[in-house]
Order: sequence, then structure tokens, then C-alpha cells
Amino acid sequence: MKHLPLARVRQILACAAQTRVIVVGDVMLDHFIWGRVRRISPEAPVPVIEFERESFMAGGAANVARNLSAFGTHTELFGVVGRDVSAQQLKQLLAMDRVGSAGLVPLQSRPTTKKTRLIAHRQQVARLDRETSGDLDSKTTGRLLDRFELELQNADAVILGDYGKGAVTDALLTRVKSLCRSRGIWLSMDPKPVHHLDLSHLSLITPNRKEAFELAGMDDTSRAADPLADVPLQRVAEKLLCDLSPALLLITLGDLGMLLCKRGQRPFHIPTVAREVFDVSGAGDTVIATFTLAVAAGASPVEAAILSNHAAGVVVGKLGTATVTPAELLASFKTDWK
Repeated sequence: MKHLPLARVRQILACAAQTRVIVVGDVMLDHFIWGRVRRISPEAPVPVIEFERESFMAGGAANVARNLSAFGTHTELFGVVGRDVSAQQLKQLLAMDRVGSAGLVPLQSRPTTKKTRLIAHRQQVARLDRETSGDLDSKTTGRLLDRFELELQNADAVILGDYGKGAVTDALLTRVKSLCRSRGIWLSMDPKPVHHLDLSHLSLITPNRKEAFELAGMDDTSRAADPLADVPLQRVAEKLLCDLSPALLLITLGDLGMLLCKRGQRPFHIPTVAREVFDVSGAGDTVIATFTLAVAAGASPVEAAILSNHAAGVVVGKLGTATVTPAELLASFKTDWK
């Protein structure tokens, strides 16, 4: 099955609006400064950007949450922020996106992670990061988990958003896995190989190709145009399924789409549906949010993969971290059937 009937897409989306999903992880504020370049600075060989406007978006795990709420899903976000203006801006944005932020723990000791991107003529020129990326201390992790456990009793699924900024520690991951397993709750995670965590026994992991090879400890020396004929990729998938024992492994492959893998079964390849690609930032957030939401709404893994592939195809056609609406997703399937 490579396509989904529109009636089935509508059915899944209708059920998605009735689900409750929790997102836990590294929350960020994405700051965009838009301008244009007409000259090079006389002070250094760098472009002078003439300011036109600026915008703010919820980023990191917060972007995963807003991707969920865009489908009408009841979404609660858990993480840490500073006691600063950026935290206030982030909470305002989350309220506009209908994302619950009562699970955000304010800290005096670290700032809200903020990424400022300079954009000129639709191209990113530079990025400035303001952050503290050390692991959370045990006391703060405990506060975060206490709030999370209270909300978990109402959840249909959980997504861990690890961006290497310190919120997702081994202690937090171990406890979240234990709580979800004891309650039979789906748990998804997009792993970061540089952050060494125990990624075993998750419901879903969604690395991209580079991350998959790094997680497997293997070199990516060659690749085939057909992922199903890509021997190194198949070996990596087999190793991750064996070593980490996820229920499902979804490897995102950029312009080659996605590879859905389950132990004991032949991998399933979903070709990309993207028509135009302006910006891939945040596409991984859209994939894990849509897949998890679809499964929580009763979709099969293959149906969830097809839905998330379509959602990613829509979001990469937008500039900046973006979300997909139900109408846009349906329109993508209508185009696919033509």
C-alpha cells in the first residue's frame, strides 16, 4: 500500500482531534530576523543585512507540540525554561497554538534556549544560539517527572524531544519509559547520537540516515537510489532493530522518503511526496508528531508512515519551523491521487 483513500485520511484526522499527547523535552524559542542584502560591510567581508521584520516561533520539543495541536489534538508540553522574557514569549506562542504549558518548569539558573536566525532573500545567513546545554540536576528532573506523571493518566501517547540541551537525561528517559510501559502508552523519540542515552525498548525511533548510521556505529560509505536495494542502510536498520529493540524504526531519507522497519519483517519504503523544498528545518518534528498522532488515532504503522510522509512534504515547502493543517494534509492526498 503506497496510497491512502481520502475517506481513511479523514477518519484518522477525525480521531486525532480526540486524542491526548504529551511532549517532553528541550523547548526552544525560534527567533527569525528578516532582511535583505545590498552591500558588503566595509568593516569585514560579511553582508550587511537591512532589517525588515522579525518573527518568533515555538521550537524544539515545543515545535513538536504545535505540530500536534495543529490537528486539534489536546497537547501538553513538559520541559524547562528560564525566568526571562523569552520564556514569556514562548508561553504566549504556545497559548496561541493551543498547547498546554503548565508542565514547563521555570529555572533561574539557566536561560530559555533561543535560536536567532538571520534570513536574507529567503536564505539563512547566520544563526546565534543562546542556551545552557548541561544536563538538568536530579532535583529539577524530579520536579519535571512529578508533573509529567500526573498528566500521564490522561494521555494516549508520549513523544520525547531530545535536542541535546539537557532536559532529556538518562534518569528522565528511564522513568518515562517505565511509566509508559506500565500503562501501555505509546512512546516515540527522535534520538540524537551525540547524546548517549539508553534508547532501548521504545515504541518508535525516528533517526535520519546520518543519525541511524551513527547510532549503529557504522560508516556510511555508499548509498543506492533505491533504499530497498541499499545494502549498508539495510544492515544499519537490522542492527538498530536488534540492539535497541524498538517496536518500530522509521528512518527518514530526505528526498528518498522514509524507510519503515520492524523486526522480522521486510522494510517498507515510502517515496517522498515533496513538490518544492524551501526549508527542511523542523521536518523531523512534523514526522514524529504526525506518525505518533496517527498511531494514537488508530492508524496502522504503514498508514502512519504514509501520513507523516505527506505532512513532511507539505512542511518543507514552507520557510522556517512550520506546521501542517488538516486541510493542507488532505489537499496533499488529493494531489497524490491525481
